[in-house]
Amino acid sequence: QVQLVESGGGLVQPGGSLRLSCAASGFTLSSYAMSWYRQAPGKERELAATISSIGGITNYADSVKGRFTISRDYVKNTVYLQMNSLKPEDTAVYFCNAKRSVRYDYWGQGTQVTVSS
Repeated sequence: QVQLVESGGGLVQPGGSLRLSCAASGFTLSSYAMSWYRQAPGKERELAATISSIGGITNYADSVKGRFTISRDYVKNTVYLQMNSLKPEDTAVYFCNAKRSVRYDYWGQGTQVTVSS
């Protein structure tokens, strides 16, 4: 059974850090482009970071560039999102996505990140 399970969300103060994890089962991440999306209340889902299947090329939304880092562990079949210098506007549900084609496009259930003092 194909599954993506996110973890690591929670409540953090502004300026703090969190590391999100996305563990895959039922398939191998290495042949998929992996991405983290986020959706804030009342807003559309937006792409935060992505890492390519070949070469590990990363791309970031301007709003998170320099603060977030996406990475993948082939042995653990897991992708991570390290989030530093968090701001209240980073508050959102964060979703993991694995995509190889239109047919092979998987989503996790999401993990809540709240940045508040």
